Amino acid sequence: MSQRLTNKTAIITGAGSGIGSAIARLFAREGARIALFDLNTETTAALAAQLQEAFGQQCMACVADVTQPQQVQRAVVQAQDALGPIDILINCAGVNVFRDPLGLEDDDWQRCMEVNLKGPYNLIRSVLPGMLARHYGNIVNVASVHGHKIIPGAFPYPVAKHGLIGMTRSLGVEYASRGIRVNSVSPGLIMTPAAEAWLASCPDPQAERERQAALLPCKRIGEPDEVAYTALFLASDEARFINATDILVDGGRSQVYHD
Repeated sequence: MSQRLTNKTAIITGAGSGIGSAIARLFAREGARIALFDLNTETTAALAAQLQEAFGQQCMACVADVTQPQQVQRAVVQAQDALGPIDILINCAGVNVFRDPLGLEDDDWQRCMEVNLKGPYNLIRSVLPGMLARHYGNIVNVASVHGHKIIPGAFPYPVAKHGLIGMTRSLGVEYASRGIRVNSVSPGLIMTPAAEAWLASCPDPQAERERQAALLPCKRIGEPDEVAYTALFLASDEARFINATDILVDGGRSQVYHD
């Protein structure tokens, strides 16, 4: 066990499942104290207890709707009081909103932007003062391959993810001289519960799974742990000269010009 995050405190949003929970498990194994932010308190409380028992690190669950700034601020204060100053923020909470542009309801647009773009900003605004005061902080936003390439039928999700990558770069440059690094990771197709549910909804789930894997240069679908390891690297001091950048974690799919 390498303990790459010993004596570090991390907040992870969207920690209840998928990529968020994979990051939480890896960070706890690597020595971090962790606050798990999610809407599902039952799931996150169980995960926090499991991680604390397994790895001996302080872990806690916090109720947090990332779209609500006051709720976010209260949860951040709760985490700081229990675990100490926040060293690392992982913005993983997100929601898929895929609609026809002309049929898009205002509520769907608002939900997409509030969760996927404003949510990360709410968390960053809450942890940034403490990070600036200590001249140290690592922020990793979980963006998407949709922030690089446009997939028909996925509007307005790519708009939010392009914005999140832009915010990553902007804030990374803005605060670089003050000890803060802001980076992002952009997963492609990863076998999360949401991806499993989508495949299950297809007329022939196994055929669709095989079709999706065949589209990837590596001929397999990614796993949450593979995104988690990228987030770990960016959040660690090993990546101390990496800032305001985005790392694609998509098996090379976005580099293929034509199927």
